[in-house]
Amino acid sequence: MTDVARTLMVCSCEDTMPLDGAALRRGCGGAEISEHRHLCRSQIERFRATLAQSNAITVACTQEAPLFEEVAADLDYAGDLTFTNIREMAGWSDQAKAAGPKMAALLAAASEPMPPASFTTLTSKGIALIYGRDEVAIALAHRLAEHLDVTVLLSRPGEIAPPRMDEFPVLKGTIAQASGWLGAFELTVNDYAAPSPSSRGKLVFDAPRNGAVSQCDVVIDISGGTPLFPAGDLRAGYLRADPRDAAAVERLAFQASGLVGEFDKPAYVALNEGLCAHSRSKKTGCTRCLELCPTGAITPAGDHVAISAEICAGCGACAAVCPTGAVTYALPPADALLRKIRTLLVTYAEAGGREPVVLLHDGDHGEPLIEALARHGAGLPARVLPLRVNEITQIGLETFAAALAFGASAIRVLGRGKPKHDISGLTRNLDYANALAGALGYGEARAALIEADDPDLLAAALARVAPGTSAAQPARFRPMGAGRPLLRQTIGELHAVAPAPIANVAMPPLAPFGTVHVDTDGCTLCLACVSACPVSALGDDPERPTLTFQEDLCVQCGLCAATCPEKVITLEPRIDFDAWKGGRRIVKQEEPFHCIACAKPFGVRSTIEKIAAKLENKHWMFAGEGAKRASILRMCEDCRVEAVVNESFDPHLSPQRPPVRTTDDYLRERAERGEDPLG
Repeated sequence: MTDVARTLMVCSCEDTMPLDGAALRRGCGGAEISEHRHLCRSQIERFRATLAQSNAITVACTQEAPLFEEVAADLDYAGDLTFTNIREMAGWSDQAKAAGPKMAALLAAASEPMPPASFTTLTSKGIALIYGRDEVAIALAHRLAEHLDVTVLLSRPGEIAPPRMDEFPVLKGTIAQASGWLGAFELTVNDYAAPSPSSRGKLVFDAPRNGAVSQCDVVIDISGGTPLFPAGDLRAGYLRADPRDAAAVERLAFQASGLVGEFDKPAYVALNEGLCAHSRSKKTGCTRCLELCPTGAITPAGDHVAISAEICAGCGACAAVCPTGAVTYALPPADALLRKIRTLLVTYAEAGGREPVVLLHDGDHGEPLIEALARHGAGLPARVLPLRVNEITQIGLETFAAALAFGASAIRVLGRGKPKHDISGLTRNLDYANALAGALGYGEARAALIEADDPDLLAAALARVAPGTSAAQPARFRPMGAGRPLLRQTIGELHAVAPAPIANVAMPPLAPFGTVHVDTDGCTLCLACVSACPVSALGDDPERPTLTFQEDLCVQCGLCAATCPEKVITLEPRIDFDAWKGGRRIVKQEEPFHCIACAKPFGVRSTIEKIAAKLENKHWMFAGEGAKRASILRMCEDCRVEAVVNESFDPHLSPQRPPVRTTDDYLRERAERGEDPLG
């Protein structure tokens, strides 16, 4: 529970579910709990009275939330009023009598504060392009003309009857390229042409041209072709329907008519460009987010990536797989979500609950499915604790690790039978979580995905969840921070309370933790890898040629291996807890070479001696008359320049070659000797 004294108002909903007051009081210590039977109707005065007495109230009902909010507004209530659903999530269940600890957990978690979301504003003036093939597009334009400033673009049209009056432009063309979002679309059109005003029986178009550019606020696509954008249904301002589906076109017309004005779009993710491990010195490293983004909102931008808040659809896959923490989810931030999970599990245990299963679900699919199970089936089991997230694809490894550390017996993620987003990032994190859980003694398959569109399938999947081995003394740390530090914290806590801790855990490919192996015999200590490392896992020593490595910082981006000129670096995904505690270690260290002229240290002694041994008396620059040049190999860059200038020799000038003798030279020489040149 939060530090603010809170009143929890629970209702049996006309005795359709039992209330375990003792369990509620055990779990929600410090809160005042009032029990009711018909709070939203016959006992509404009790709610009004509580508004006058408490500055923080949680009502255990979401169905009647609009009514309670209206009453609070009428009384100018300025306190903290929140709602949670204990009926469909706990009380309407075949195991309702045992659901007291779960109800306490849901009430406590609802009181956990969430930071406010930030938004980006999209502005549309209603300039719309209707992209079609025939009269369906023109008919739609007639319907929308009173709401939007419409233009019709017909791709390879057949015979189209000329309009009696030019109410809006009707043009010909095929969109070759499209970019942008609501209020800022840009389209490149090929085969572009305007109709002749003298068109008689059918529209006759002028000579076409390619590369025409058009800007608009809204794109309405009823061409029946390939979508203009990846994951087009997630692109704000891009509306698409099959022209043969009259109902779909009707829905599209209704949507389009309202796309005028300013629209607040959540800023789903935050990007710290300085932490991004995408690229260094034109060498590509991490591409995890680029591979998973369904909308194309993420693009390379030099050494880092760029994320368009206007295009981002909020799936959160980028943040879930980002190894450095450069991309973090903001709806809510990861540490706020983990604090809610902590409250949920701690309260459940204090109220007497055992073997909890955390069920992570979204609002669009998961919540209706759970409610259908409660209304028409057996309801959720008493030990299953549902927790809503914005998108299941936002869930990172830190969420699974923290839930297990806080005492969860298992974690299940509820997804669709046909996913809305690419779930490969989610399944990757599930694999990482299970690798850790299995190695540390929590049991096999502790985290898994349930793909179900039917409540009975959900019930069957939850019934099959076997109890795992929970931590004997679950962690109670407060998750703080974001990105990589938060991930390291949760994994460290998971190891600290593990039933069977081991020092080294092998991880699946692309895991964000691991080590680098350096073939030290081939390493020249050029330190190109140090310059490329975006997280300072690889380091050097300004006093002497040294390569160091700190394993808990390594994100396995691969930039060091891609940059190494000798190709002596390989990666191994793993978590070595002893190495994490050991800090920075020396991988290779050598003595520097001291300049023979000024004694300043430079380069690596073994490398300088090796180069000198290969070149002296064996290369034309350092043999014969050029032997004096050999000394510059043992000089620092400053002394080398001074020696070249003072000695007046060009270190790059090759010895003169003997002159080339031509036929004319041969004939001339014979003539000078008195010989017949042709004899």
